[in-house]
Amino acid sequence: MSDDIYSKTMSPKIESPLIQVYTGNGKGKTTAALGLAFRAAGHGFRVKILQFMKCGTYSGENISYVRLDPYIKLEHFGRECPKAISIAMGWSKCDGCGKCFVEKGKFTDEDVEMALKGMSRAKEIMENDEAELLILDEISNVIDCGILDVHQLVDFVKSRNVHIELVLTGRNMPEEVIELADLVTEMNLIKHPFDRGIYARRGIEY
Repeated sequence: MSDDIYSKTMSPKIESPLIQVYTGNGKGKTTAALGLAFRAAGHGFRVKILQFMKCGTYSGENISYVRLDPYIKLEHFGRECPKAISIAMGWSKCDGCGKCFVEKGKFTDEDVEMALKGMSRAKEIMENDEAELLILDEISNVIDCGILDVHQLVDFVKSRNVHIELVLTGRNMPEEVIELADLVTEMNLIKHPFDRGIYARRGIEY
């Protein structure tokens, strides 16, 4: 099928936009959201992904979505990794140094500033109809770490643009948010290669 035929059959809006949540202690929350973004882009929908508490500089999705521009836009609101370029090029691996990781209750003013910028950007996207699908990746971790208050997220969800599909990911999603969602999927940890000493792999985990 030619690109011209695709363009003529694409719908400019998502039918009955909903609120989706991917949570739980298992692997696959971000992966599921990214797959949804890929599918939506295939139908010509504009996708905005805001990743909280992730630098994303070396992640595979950060590289892929440059190639899927203008359908998918990816923005980051997290600490930078000091080894990002080396990891992205495959010269080294993520060694779990923790410099880009925020421990619960041990956040900085800069962490708060980045989270607030992320929420401000999310509101801007909603207000200006910049997307048909908006993904707030790891947003619950911002709440769980104490960087933002749960009511800030609840207010955002309640006041969302009803013409935009909203996807929220992260562990320990607040019950107040789950109650507002139309679809909630919990990823449960059954087995993980980390337990066998197999750590994050380039192109698979990042």
